[in-house]
Amino acid sequence: MKNDLAIRVDNVSKTFKIPHEKVSTLRGAFVSALRDKGYEKFKALNNISFEVRKGEFFGIIGRNGSGKSTLLKILAGIYTADKGDIKINGLISPFLELGIGFNPELSGRDNIYLNASVLGLTKKQIDKRFDDIVAFSELKRFIDQKVKNYSSGMNVRLAFSVAIHANRDILLMDEVLAVGDTNFQSKCFEEFNKYRDMGKTVILVTHDIGTVQRYCDRAMLLRSGKIEMIGDPEKVGNKYIYQNMSDEERRLVNEERRQRLQAEKETNKLAKEQKKIGTEQQEEEEKQKPEKKIKKIAKITKVYFLDSLGEKKNVFKTGESLSIRVYFKMNKPVKLLNFGIAIFDQENHYIFGINTIIDKISTKLFLDRKYFEVNYPKIQLKNNNYFAKAGIFGKSDAVAYDFLEKSENFKVFSTSKNQGLFEMNYEWR
Repeated sequence: MKNDLAIRVDNVSKTFKIPHEKVSTLRGAFVSALRDKGYEKFKALNNISFEVRKGEFFGIIGRNGSGKSTLLKILAGIYTADKGDIKINGLISPFLELGIGFNPELSGRDNIYLNASVLGLTKKQIDKRFDDIVAFSELKRFIDQKVKNYSSGMNVRLAFSVAIHANRDILLMDEVLAVGDTNFQSKCFEEFNKYRDMGKTVILVTHDIGTVQRYCDRAMLLRSGKIEMIGDPEKVGNKYIYQNMSDEERRLVNEERRQRLQAEKETNKLAKEQKKIGTEQQEEEEKQKPEKKIKKIAKITKVYFLDSLGEKKNVFKTGESLSIRVYFKMNKPVKLLNFGIAIFDQENHYIFGINTIIDKISTKLFLDRKYFEVNYPKIQLKNNNYFAKAGIFGKSDAVAYDFLEKSENFKVFSTSKNQGLFEMNYEWR
């Protein structure tokens, strides 16, 4: 192994056996022992190979179930790989999960000594570093309380503080900053920079793309136990975002299909039930019904979101073209119509709204083709779920012939690390 490498992983695989049934009683265990146990194999890691250099801040990202945590636990020696080879050049300080190794019945003080001892520090070394550990964790007032009374954030502070003061060569972390407050996260990243300056190595597993792109030297994207990409954090993070967009699009399509099939099933069931009702009863019910309402002058029938190619889509990226197409049916001719559309986010914030009267747009084409469409080139919306409201009005928007309160959702992903509701064009001067 080269001297400049901290970790080398060659063709590592790991498979788990997942039982089909859970045994929770003595009788169940006895019965289960007398018959074949059904299980399925789950390949958490599939022949992965990579290297991490000394002094490198290396990020690992991927969706749940991609193999991130399994890989980290193999590196820490908690799991054993089924096959492959792993070389570690230096001592590891594995801070893998929230409060891992803590005894909830012991105080914070006792857990510092317990965890630090597990990491290889002597009592004399712990005594010397104890005040620094407590000071960094900001838990001086609570250090003699039992850990079971700590919040998740307090657990993170204490465990992280112990890990970094163990002074190991390699620091492993799994989503450890997800519950920490902003100030504590800033302190942690300052420590990461110190680690890097000292030639030590940090490996971070996270879902936070912004953290990876901002702090890591390199990143690796895992998907279904395989390496999709290794390299520049910006490019790796963007690919992860695009994958999420595709996955979300598929999920929305499948959900729409499921809802449609469910609606058809319920309609068929209702039709069968109505058929069972005798003709006389149906006629009697018809007599009891109030007079039918007069048909609406206009009716909105459906709303589609389209990409630049006119393909139906529900997931977009900041900067892409978005078109909203609203189909409608006219039941009566009207001399003057006003078509309107507005975009809201999932928190019901009014983002943007327009109508044809304000913009002085002729509606003849819309009436001929029975839909109106608005194109938003290069949308500047940030990460969020959005929906549209659409209306068909008379001369005044106080007279609504039909109004759609809420369309289906569409989703926007952004690769930008800037904050806020919109991506604004700007330049520093």
